[in-house]
Amino acid sequence: MTTAPTSTTAPTSTTAPPSTANTASTVNTAGQAPSAAVPPAMLLRELVFGAACAGAVRAAASLRLPDALDEEPAGAEQLAERLGVEPGPLRRLLRALACYEVFAEDADGRYRHTPLSRLLRSDEQGSLRDIALWCTEPWTWQSWSRLDDAVRTGRSVFGDAFGKEFFQYLHDDAPESAALFNRAMTQSSRQSAQDLAGFLDLSGVSSVADVGGGQGQVLAELMERHPGLHGTLLDLPKVVEHADPRLLPGGALAGRARLVPGDCRTAVPVQADLYLVKNILEWDDDSTRRTLRNLREVARPGARVVIVENLVDDSPSMRFTTAMDLLLLLNVGGAKHTLGSLTALIAESGLVLDAVAPVNPYLHAFSCTVP
Repeated sequence: MTTAPTSTTAPTSTTAPPSTANTASTVNTAGQAPSAAVPPAMLLRELVFGAACAGAVRAAASLRLPDALDEEPAGAEQLAERLGVEPGPLRRLLRALACYEVFAEDADGRYRHTPLSRLLRSDEQGSLRDIALWCTEPWTWQSWSRLDDAVRTGRSVFGDAFGKEFFQYLHDDAPESAALFNRAMTQSSRQSAQDLAGFLDLSGVSSVADVGGGQGQVLAELMERHPGLHGTLLDLPKVVEHADPRLLPGGALAGRARLVPGDCRTAVPVQADLYLVKNILEWDDDSTRRTLRNLREVARPGARVVIVENLVDDSPSMRFTTAMDLLLLLNVGGAKHTLGSLTALIAESGLVLDAVAPVNPYLHAFSCTVP
């Protein structure tokens, strides 16, 4: 694991580094430690069919299979009738999903929900249905097949595959996928907003600026929890136009909210007691340096800066964060940070890093102070 460089103000971390032990024979297809070691040849065969698992999850979400299963177990024939599909292929899909603990099969051949299958329901609190669909969109399969090219060149391969850059392609040629992207990001932001709002200590803070904050769900959640808090959302003009309804004119929080269209890589024209920078330092290092420099130049001495990112070397969910890191490489040429790489960029910016702590299994918060 990459560790943070030594400094006079040593950050603290409450997480233990992931094990570096060889786990090739100690992890099963569900990602849990089995009672007996899995032979390497068996495990590798299962790994190379990983697309089948992702495809099965996508099929379940697309068919709304989890929504069709109630609290009582049901057989493939019953579920097929509810969904209007063929029972034989559905049984095969259910059997495959049960291998990954998405549904469970009873001794009588009926299926019941598991915690994983419930998360694919559209009405479940914390549902991941849209995220599951987004991560398995048709274009993703072609992108993953070019990962070796991305590793050779160190750049995005999306333009080579589709003739346009990633977001331009979504806007021009895949509007349904673009809409799904927005729903998935909203779904993800809703959960992280709740986690962050519970994590952040806003003692002595009267104003928060969410830099590159998207639709501002985190900001809105913070303002709802702290009635005296004023908030500013800074993001690109088209993003700010579609901010969380609570922040827009006429919204419940509009009287305490300010919407600022702009690009934080160019300027951060906001004064605040606390600056929140979440999941936007994933471009090239030069863009990250410019963003942190712009923030450092405008912030008052003593202001707090909380940078929230997915780490690829100190996370309880390494499979998830490293997969996102590779997808960033494929799509836009970006990269997730290691603990050391982000710590170094923070130090270079002139911010003082006070502590590093987990927000949830996927996110870490780097708490800094402006000297």
